[in-house]
Amino acid sequence: MAKKKRKQSGPMTAAGLIAFYEEYEGKIKISPTTLVLIATAFAAIVVIAHIFG
Repeated sequence: MAKKKRKQSGPMTAAGLIAFYEEYEGKIKISPTTLVLIATAFAAIVVIAHIFG
């Protein structure tokens, strides 16, 4: 039996997608710490509403 030759392809990367996100700047800038605090506060509000609701 003869071995099948594999078609060599280049590395699969998302270079275009990464470049798009690096160039994009949003209008709202929030630090990661602030975002974590907002998410934690929101989760706490949901838990409290679930307990007392």
